[in-house]
Amino acid sequence: MWTPRVLAIYVHNLNPIALPIYHDVALRWYGIAYLLGFVAGFLLLKNLAQRGMWVLKAEKTADFIAAAALFGVFMGGRIGYILFYYIPKEGIERLMHDPLIILRVWEGGMASHGGILGLVIFTWFYARKYQVSWTGLGDGLCVVAPLGLFFGRMANFINGELYGRVANGLSWAVKFPLTLVDGNAPEYARFDDVAAAAAQVEPNLEKVNQALQTATNQDYLYAKSAYFEALLDANRHSDKVTAAIEPYLEPRHPSQIYEGLLEGLLLFTILYVVRIKFPKAADGLLTGLFFALYAVFRIFGEQFREPDAAMVGILTKGQFFSFFMFAFAAIFFAHAWRGWKKQQNTA
Repeated sequence: MWTPRVLAIYVHNLNPIALPIYHDVALRWYGIAYLLGFVAGFLLLKNLAQRGMWVLKAEKTADFIAAAALFGVFMGGRIGYILFYYIPKEGIERLMHDPLIILRVWEGGMASHGGILGLVIFTWFYARKYQVSWTGLGDGLCVVAPLGLFFGRMANFINGELYGRVANGLSWAVKFPLTLVDGNAPEYARFDDVAAAAAQVEPNLEKVNQALQTATNQDYLYAKSAYFEALLDANRHSDKVTAAIEPYLEPRHPSQIYEGLLEGLLLFTILYVVRIKFPKAADGLLTGLFFALYAVFRIFGEQFREPDAAMVGILTKGQFFSFFMFAFAAIFFAHAWRGWKKQQNTA
């Protein structure tokens, strides 16, 4: 039997539900994060438009953001998740058996690379329809997009998902209960020990644990799922339960926060400063910077994140897709260079 180690490190116990509404209907932090990202993007883009630093007029900002959210972020992010992560992990058969999984965004599952690609495609069609510069349109969007990434990563942390790799000795490490149902995590093999330990200090868990211990075959999976949901809820309300399960969990990097600070706040700060300092910069420069810096920060940040999909050689899937972004960056930099040279020749 595995012998637990006691480490006084924060055990994640945040509730992903911000406001229960009715039965299974609730306002989740994940949804609030997206809302904050769109509101912040709208306000900043409107301000840039009013200052003559964006190709659209200020009064068109709201409609643009709403369309970009639906057709770019949501559709691109969800389809990207299904193609890049869900199908490789669960198989196409499960998707065919339950195709509505594509629409159930509230259950989690958005790919940032898919969302970025979705925005690229959406802005191309939008620019053609309204006869504006595609690269100029994208430059404004790339300035504010990192704020959405920041809020999204903070929501990932609140949900306790996309956690980091094991980090023994790290003073700010976090222990994530979701690792107990991650088949690739060492905590997975300790589930029954955790169930027994928590049931000893929480009477409400004792009956659920008894059903788990007596279940067999397929019934065990249902009992395990029921117990785990009860355990998560108890962990959010009982210090005794938190103390009981803490020794069985590994300390891990809070990689969601790392990525939020790098891909979110730092990237936003860099792009916003460049936009303000160089308001006449050639179209495409900021888009190129976004792709290049996002790729650098994502590749670096993935070193601390537990892989949530099959590796591609020595690279995580997030790192693998990020390398393609350097090619996009080079294309936009080349476009910006040609635009700058043209400006110089006509000056």
